Amino acid sequence: MPSRLLRLARELIHPKPVPLQEVISGRIEIERDGKVAYLEYSLGGGVLELIHTEVPKELRGMGLASALAERALNWARETGYKVDVVCPFVREYISKHPEYEDLVMK
Repeated sequence: MPSRLLRLARELIHPKPVPLQEVISGRIEIERDGKVAYLEYSLGGGVLELIHTEVPKELRGMGLASALAERALNWARETGYKVDVVCPFVREYISKHPEYEDLVMK
């Protein structure tokens, strides 16, 4: 019994390290005329976090932000990821395309 208590005390004082989940950050990009539109994301634990969409002024009105959102959401579907939507544009895109709602974390 004392050895068991000693082992439990050691585990409380020096817990086993918990492995960190690898988080990958990146961008989905579309290049036009030397300018780049992108959607920033992070990926970890089976969750694709869609963070920010940026389209240069010269490229706005061409549907590039929608194309980026669609690419990201299709990627999530193909790989089985859930999606955490931080980006307001992607949130609005999903509201107009309810076929992607099942991907969004509740």
